[in-house]
Amino acid sequence: MMARLTTGDLMARSLIANGVDTVFGIPGAHMYDFNDALAREGDKIRFIHTRHEQGAGYMAYGYAKSTGRTGVYTVVPGPGLLNSGAALCTAYGGNAPVLCVTGNIMSHLIGQGRGQLHELPDHLGTLRGLTKWAERINHPSEASEVMRQAFSVMHSGRKRPVGVEAPWDVFGMSIEADEPVAAEPLAPPRPDPDLVEKAAQMIAGAKNPLIMVGSGAIDASAEVLRLAELLQAPVTAHRSGKGIVSDDNDLAMMPPAAWKFWPQCDLLIGIGSRLELQYFRWRWFPKGLKVLRMDIDPTEMVRLKPDLGLVTDSKAGLEALITALEPKLAKRESRTGEYRALKHEAEEALATVQPQEGYLKAIRRALPRDGFFVEEVSQVGFTARMCFPVYEPRQYVTCGYQDNLGFGFNTALGVKVAHPDKAVVSVSGDGGFLFGVQELATARQFGINVVAVVFNNNAYGNVRRDQQQVYGNRLLGADLVNPDFVALGQSFGVESVRVDTRESLEAAIVTALASNAPALIEVPVPTGSDTSPWPFIHPAPPV
Repeated sequence: MMARLTTGDLMARSLIANGVDTVFGIPGAHMYDFNDALAREGDKIRFIHTRHEQGAGYMAYGYAKSTGRTGVYTVVPGPGLLNSGAALCTAYGGNAPVLCVTGNIMSHLIGQGRGQLHELPDHLGTLRGLTKWAERINHPSEASEVMRQAFSVMHSGRKRPVGVEAPWDVFGMSIEADEPVAAEPLAPPRPDPDLVEKAAQMIAGAKNPLIMVGSGAIDASAEVLRLAELLQAPVTAHRSGKGIVSDDNDLAMMPPAAWKFWPQCDLLIGIGSRLELQYFRWRWFPKGLKVLRMDIDPTEMVRLKPDLGLVTDSKAGLEALITALEPKLAKRESRTGEYRALKHEAEEALATVQPQEGYLKAIRRALPRDGFFVEEVSQVGFTARMCFPVYEPRQYVTCGYQDNLGFGFNTALGVKVAHPDKAVVSVSGDGGFLFGVQELATARQFGINVVAVVFNNNAYGNVRRDQQQVYGNRLLGADLVNPDFVALGQSFGVESVRVDTRESLEAAIVTALASNAPALIEVPVPTGSDTSPWPFIHPAPPV
């Protein structure tokens, strides 16, 4: 049924038609007509305003990364877009469906360089440089179609962020238009039967395969486990793939244990993974190793050419592969004893990474099995990638290859908005936490009950260690003078405590989760006392 709708109306109703229930952002002059369109939709869509544009982008990322659904944020053009740029980089690197809705200057001034408020030399080009796809709505007649394309592109193939902008004057223009409808993603490429058969033969001939999973396998956890069981092969993951096979399964191996298996591996099976662990971090390959990759992104087969590549959706591809493989395999004997020994050996070695490993064990004990853990670029965050057990896909929220300092706490707020009934714990260093500390006000205002654990070593710890060990102890910009984090948290109205042992940290998290309110826990760590986790992240080649 036709109705007179503005560009802003059509965009807001497109969000609702595509299942969006939350928009993060900060209102501003360029966006007023869009903001008002959201307000007119009432309780169909909620608006959570943040204290910095970067926070809005990261919250949308946390929402998307932990659900697979669209995370949406809106900011003014120019500085607003640029302030959120780090979050778009994270969404791109983390394969998350994030939609940035922003504006532009008045349509008749675009490209003239007149210096109108928030003007950039090429605003749309800047947005396109940070996303998978971006487009401008030049007239309300284009609004529904541009929004449809945005959702379709975002959820087709490799999920990544997209952007939509409209000029300041266009948001309020109106036309007679139909109600927007939901978009449909493109169908994924079907598994090639000939290549599936070749892959099955390759796998059947391998004695010691290793399965590496990434975020592209998140929706295929049952199929990954079935393949692993058929082959009695270990499954490992570096960041986004953690939990696809539960870490308490005998076939799951965290990276340090998988590294111990690696010398005997004769086939690497990458499923929805860039194989960062093997190619960028381990950088040593057993003689005669073959590589089989399955990925929905065809460019992955060009960037890192395997012996055999299957371009397809992981779930459909694995279903076809398992069907082809089962007649070729005799039942394989359990290797549980062998794998448990490797994991025990790795765990004992990792126990030397203190105090991080001990604190992570305390967090894991306090966090419910179905809770979410949000890492950060910090000594504890780096160590968590090597030893923090995860039991379901999406429960370990990471920044992907961007490794951008300060993403963690703000991202955790988005995770909690998406999962209000689940426990969410974020870990940060003192440096990274202060990038987004103002969002404690957002947590307090909207009741976003994240437990933020801040490990305070009064330094950018990794920088400091590198300067000491590699650059002759010439320290530059590494040491920090910090606020009293407990007093700071309390000033925001957030329950805040300081603890200094594993046991007291565990108890504090349990108490904070039970209180069902935002909480901050500071853990002082003597400067320079953190044991480096890097020997496990970049292990030395076997002798």
